[in-house]
Amino acid sequence: MDLDYSNIDAQVLTGLHLMPAGLGDLTRDTVVSVRSMRAEAAPPPAETNLSIEERWLTADHGEVRVVIYGPPHREVRPGLLWVHGGGYVIGTAEDDRARVFAEELDCRVVSVDYRLAPEHPFPAGIDDCYASLVWMAEHASELAIDPARIAVGGQSGGGGMAAGLVLLNRDRGGPELVLQLLMYPMIDNLHDTPSGSYANHPVWNRATSLRAWEMYLDGTPGLDASLYAAATRADDVGGLPSTFICVGAEDLFRDENVDYARRLIAAGVPTELAVFPGMYHGGDMFVPDALVSRRLTASFMQALSDAFAQPRS
Repeated sequence: MDLDYSNIDAQVLTGLHLMPAGLGDLTRDTVVSVRSMRAEAAPPPAETNLSIEERWLTADHGEVRVVIYGPPHREVRPGLLWVHGGGYVIGTAEDDRARVFAEELDCRVVSVDYRLAPEHPFPAGIDDCYASLVWMAEHASELAIDPARIAVGGQSGGGGMAAGLVLLNRDRGGPELVLQLLMYPMIDNLHDTPSGSYANHPVWNRATSLRAWEMYLDGTPGLDASLYAAATRADDVGGLPSTFICVGAEDLFRDENVDYARRLIAAGVPTELAVFPGMYHGGDMFVPDALVSRRLTASFMQALSDAFAQPRS
C-alpha cells in the first residue's frame, strides 16, 4: 500500500529533493558509507556565542563522549539531555538541534555521542545515554545546571532512545525529570499500525526503518523486544515524567506515536500530543520556513520552555 503524496503540505513537499543521500538503501553493508555521505554533505557549524565543550565521562561499561552547549556565563541554568536522531545507526552529538535549544532557551544541553548499531547494538546506546543522564545530575553543580530542571529529549531514533531511557530511568530510580520531549520518536520495532503499513513514506520508509531496527536489535525479536529499546513494548507506562510528543500526519511513526500518547494519558502521565497535517518525517528540518514547520518548531520549543519554568516540587 502506498502513501498518497497529495496529502503532504505543498510547502514541505518542495523539500523532498533534500532527502539525505543513501537512506533508501540503508543496510548493514552501506551504513558506514551513508554516515560518510551525511558527514560530507553536512553544512558548516552555525556561528554561535555559546560555549561548546567536549567531555568524556567514565561509566561502568567504558567512556562516553558528550558535547555540552550552553551560555558562556556560569549562572545556573536548566539542563537538557539531548539524544540525536539517525535511526539508531547514524548521527553524532554535534547536532544543530542541541545548539538551537541552548541558544533559544538559555539552557545547557548535554548531547550524547552514544554508540551506534550495528557495530554496537542495543543496549550499548541506551547504556551510554543513561550513564550521561546520571553524570549530568550528579555533576549539576560543576556544570551549572539546576538539578530540579532537567529534561530528556530526542528526535526520530533519538526520540525512541529517549523514550526507552526514560522508562529505564524510572525503573532504576534515576534522576527526576521535568519532561520527556519526544519529537516524532521511533518507538515500535514492528510498525504494526495503519500509518506503519505504507511502503513509500518520504525520507524514512517502512523497509528502511525495519532494516535499522534489525541492526539496532541485532535481529528481529518481534514482540519480545525490550521495552527499553522499543517503548511501545512496555506494558506499564505509568510513573513517567510529563511528556510532549509531536509527529507529522504523513509520518511512518504517526500511529505508534499517537497510541503511545494515548496510553500515557490513560496511565495518568501529563501528556501533550501535537499532530501536524501534511508533515512527513523530518520535514521541519528540510523546509524550516514552511508554515507547518514553524508551528511544529514553536510547539516543542514552548513545551520545553514551559517545563523549565515549572520545576518539579
